[in-house]
Amino acid sequence: MFSPSIKHLIQEKSGSFLIPASRIAFVQDDNPLYHAFLILTKVKYSKIPVLDKDRHVVGLLSLAMITDKMLETDDISVDPLNKLKVRDVMQTKFDKINFVETTLETQLHLLINNAFLPVVDDHGVFQGLLTRREWIKAFNYVVHTFDKKYEVKER
Repeated sequence: MFSPSIKHLIQEKSGSFLIPASRIAFVQDDNPLYHAFLILTKVKYSKIPVLDKDRHVVGLLSLAMITDKMLETDDISVDPLNKLKVRDVMQTKFDKINFVETTLETQLHLLINNAFLPVVDDHGVFQGLLTRREWIKAFNYVVHTFDKKYEVKER
């Protein structure tokens, strides 16, 4: 459990943790894999969320998952990308959070093994991403603000 002082400082920054859905590249589960390949190549992210038609997060997709389908026995082919859908190759087991239901400690623990966490509302609708990078920035804020805010003196 965080000390109350640390928790307070982190919560001061917690509003900036969320990267809103409107700023996130994503694909839909029924998109052709070729479309997802183009998106991932252009946005230069290692992994992106996959949404269904109702904007629920149903998976994650990486460039490595796509290129694996392109590798044939002795050649590389884009043909499978025209035949497969995103849902055919996406990762379906992943962590996601709802800010209302998830403590700061749980978020931090989940971010140890995840570069980002999809954030959903009470209806499971995608709201954006919580990234390890944003959490590290908040931690940096705490480290540099704690002594000033709580008048801790060096010994």
